[in-house]
Amino acid sequence: MADARTKPSVLAERFGVFAECLLTGVWIAVASLGVVTYPAAFAAGARHLRRRTGQVAGGLRGFVADFRAALRGGWIVGLAGWGAVAVAWVDVQSVRAGLPGGPLVGAVGLFAVIGLAVAVLRAAAVWAPGDRWRTLLTAAGRRTVLDPGGSFLLVGGAVLVLCSALLIAPLAVPVLGAVAAAAVAVEERHRRR
Repeated sequence: MADARTKPSVLAERFGVFAECLLTGVWIAVASLGVVTYPAAFAAGARHLRRRTGQVAGGLRGFVADFRAALRGGWIVGLAGWGAVAVAWVDVQSVRAGLPGGPLVGAVGLFAVIGLAVAVLRAAAVWAPGDRWRTLLTAAGRRTVLDPGGSFLLVGGAVLVLCSALLIAPLAVPVLGAVAAAAVAVEERHRRR
């Protein structure tokens, strides 16, 4: 029988996971400095958090190894994501210019970018070394549409990061880990259904 002093309490274990999420957010932010590396950074962060909650050893070295592996195809996804943001920016400019049909085009463009961001988060949450990003994104796109509850949870997480950045900019960095944890939780919830 384990001694009460050696077994961590439930509260201590949960706080440890929360602290790991915040640290993972810092790692994700640093790994995302390459601008197109954010999908690989989230994939490595999500994999690290899956290991942590599964009681499997891991750390910064594991995160870096996963980041390098995810970067092989992930940079293309990051580049495509920035391309989608550029298209949405053009849509917003058409709305502001008062072009006919501009509001409709702007709304469709905004929803498409939000859907793409959710699909990337969902794909990153299930990524494992050797997985192809195209396959992951196709399946994540289906889950984004078929599991609207989970998708809205991830949109809420992204809004939380945005609000954190607007209120206290440094707070947005560790909150990225909470978004990665939310993506992992949403995918686990979907898997168990």
